[in-house]
Amino acid sequence: MVSVPIMQVLPGDSPRLKGEDKVHVLRLAAIESALPPILVDRRTMRVIDGIHRLMAASLKGQKVIDVEFFDGSREDAFLKAVEANVEHGLPLTQADRTAAALRILKSHPTMSDRAIAKSTGLGARAVAELRRSSDSVPQSNFRVGRDGKVRPLNGAKGRLRVAELIRENPEASLRQVARTAGVSPATALDVRRRLERGEEPVPSQGGTVSAEAETPRDPMPVPNPSIVGPPSTATLEKLMRDPSLRQSELGRRLLRMFKENVLGAKEMTDICASVPSHCIELIIQLSRHNSQIWEDFAQELNRRAQIVNPE
Repeated sequence: MVSVPIMQVLPGDSPRLKGEDKVHVLRLAAIESALPPILVDRRTMRVIDGIHRLMAASLKGQKVIDVEFFDGSREDAFLKAVEANVEHGLPLTQADRTAAALRILKSHPTMSDRAIAKSTGLGARAVAELRRSSDSVPQSNFRVGRDGKVRPLNGAKGRLRVAELIRENPEASLRQVARTAGVSPATALDVRRRLERGEEPVPSQGGTVSAEAETPRDPMPVPNPSIVGPPSTATLEKLMRDPSLRQSELGRRLLRMFKENVLGAKEMTDICASVPSHCIELIIQLSRHNSQIWEDFAQELNRRAQIVNPE
């Protein structure tokens, strides 16, 4: 971190479609304590993250500002700007994040959908849909995941290798098999389950499977028969009694959301019949959007479960 004259720092390539928020600048200017350093492209001296802090410092009459330098391409600088604004500060709007994701898809076409989703704060499926729907996104035969590993879109070879290793040593851990075969633990888990069901290790759809399709859905655990389907009232009551959820604000908020869903499901038939005809399309869109939010939430919890208990 170094201090540089404010006059040397230039506005950067912001992911905010509507530009800076003047109200947020005033809020920052009213803070008496020192603000975190801004991130600046060393080559161009343009702001990557912290334009509101820069404007607040200027408004307060400061002559210098603390800076951290970034070294990289313009495309990488924009990616860093999006990631920084997703992690802290004034949140990006949905439109900001969608536009940023499309731009990153064009500049980093080999980034996996999940990696871009994490960088932009979108869901992986939303990123995948942007990739499919845009003709301007360059094509690639591999993806680079969040772990930095390169995975081919045709995962058939890796799956066949996993099946071979499992047959040779059924007691081997999934992590060991995945590492040897060069696939993700989620893919190794899916292959093992397919073999247990007597199925082929490679899905029948053309004999290939994409790296994008493997990871979001494969790791879903086999559900307990007693809880298949929508969460029951008994399941909700069990969660409502859990002190680890009840004693935190976010836990109580989650319980309230579940309660609304479970109780509201009983009235869906009457609610559906009462929807005005001119609102149907809008409510369909909103319902599907909310469904996607819950699906992304379940996938994120599932990924956490895989980390805690990969076997």
